[in-house]
Amino acid sequence: MSKERARRRAEREREAAIKQAARSASQEHAERRAARAKRVRDAGRRLGLGRTTGRPTGSLARKRQRQHAVVVGLLLVLLVVGFVVRPDWPARLAFVVIAVLAYPVLRVLLFKRV
Repeated sequence: MSKERARRRAEREREAAIKQAARSASQEHAERRAARAKRVRDAGRRLGLGRTTGRPTGSLARKRQRQHAVVVGLLLVLLVVGFVVRPDWPARLAFVVIAVLAYPVLRVLLFKRV
């Protein structure tokens, strides 16, 4: 009976050791990953590479988005009119190219710099 208990205890200890080794390996991996991320972040700060996340949400960003929507809406209306008026595809393609090239020009001419 005691040999059976000793064998089961040895098996439990072996399984516990395996689980402990797996936990320590994953912990070491997490520590290495955190240290690597810290080194990258610190190097970026030293080089002056400030990373921003997400979209800008300030009042200037809202103004720029509104201006963008106005110009894109105007160009889409002009494209639809051009597509209706001219049925041939080369003219339609020319309308698209002109619209793409006109976007920055209209943006500068219609709105003051932010």
